[in-house]
Amino acid sequence: MTQWSPVWRVKIAGVDVTDSVLASLNITSGRTNIYEQAQAGYCSLTLIVFNQAAIDYEINDTLSVEVQDTAAVYKPIFGGSIVDIAVSVSEVGSTAYTQEVTITALGALARLQKALTDGVLTQDFEGDQIETILRQVLFAQWQQVPAALTWATYDPTETWATAGNTGLGEIDTPGNYELAQRASSRTVIYDLVAALATSGLGYIYENAAGQISYADSTHRTTYLAANGYTDLTANQALGRGITIKTRAGDVRNDVTIKYGISSGSEVSDRDETSIGLYGELAQIISTTIKHQADAESQAAFYLALRAYPQPNFDQITYALTNPELDNGDRDSLINVFMGQPIALNDLPLNMSAGTFQGYVEGFTFRASYNELSVTLLMSPLAYSLQAMRWNDVPITETWASVSPILEWQYATIVS
Repeated sequence: MTQWSPVWRVKIAGVDVTDSVLASLNITSGRTNIYEQAQAGYCSLTLIVFNQAAIDYEINDTLSVEVQDTAAVYKPIFGGSIVDIAVSVSEVGSTAYTQEVTITALGALARLQKALTDGVLTQDFEGDQIETILRQVLFAQWQQVPAALTWATYDPTETWATAGNTGLGEIDTPGNYELAQRASSRTVIYDLVAALATSGLGYIYENAAGQISYADSTHRTTYLAANGYTDLTANQALGRGITIKTRAGDVRNDVTIKYGISSGSEVSDRDETSIGLYGELAQIISTTIKHQADAESQAAFYLALRAYPQPNFDQITYALTNPELDNGDRDSLINVFMGQPIALNDLPLNMSAGTFQGYVEGFTFRASYNELSVTLLMSPLAYSLQAMRWNDVPITETWASVSPILEWQYATIVS
């Protein structure tokens, strides 16, 4: 039995507002399925304000939310900017008001949806192309700030430590797929970066601090080989609502990959057995992959992924204040991230035969007073496994640990 209660630290424009009472909190991050790129993180929190205290928050102020782990170390669970502020009276007394301030904030990906670029790119791998575009709006180092930028354009409260980076996180470079060049054509930055990520079979995401990052096609395989699974038991989850969902709408058995400059060429692949069972269910995926062989490889990958119905773990919720949850699992869930490998045991036997291995695609934190829960949405392991590059295999791996009957085409992970 391990007692734990959440201890919060909320900062708005860098100022700690934790002395206000946190009445409720809802944070959503990631994506709802593996077939899409991540959207901007969402945070809605309500603070209780007494005695008509001044409300100094402004639209576009930064918002960060942290919670202490079991070692009393603050861990970030959201970073973004305020987009809505609502002030309402909740209680009226004879001499004073009690008010609620509801603040809505969005993660950094929302900025990309409102920013434009000419998008000029040379032929390069997808990670390098993504970094090139993101550096136009997210500076990584102080010396990379354009010389023409003046102090007048900066918030006067900006510190030296943060002035050089407004949201660029870890970018997997160079990436795994060489993409074609791109001529000048005005477009939304989010749309371009998402298309580049899709071309590389990778994904963009926001880390816990709200920085925009990119994971290439072998990121998850490499991470799993080096770090293993986070092992969880369904016995410590909230049993009500555990859901595994299989959808006919996910099936695609005729896949066309457009590739090359302006997606001007195409290759296709079909699964005739699946077509016989479910009818023809086609999809066209536009990429800027440079080489035909890579386009053909991706068509085969998508077909293997989607030709037949696959179960997805729609949701499972853990109450982090549950005393039966051990501290290791609690900390792993506080530090949840998109792409985290999960091994889930003790499910009902008629749900994935009682066990599920997969990756976190999205998650939601919900809090009220001394309660905090997290809901996970996960995709099956096979959806993400890509053969890792030889130089990414852990240096401690030995031939003796690899099955003698393992075929090279299936040697995606070693564990």
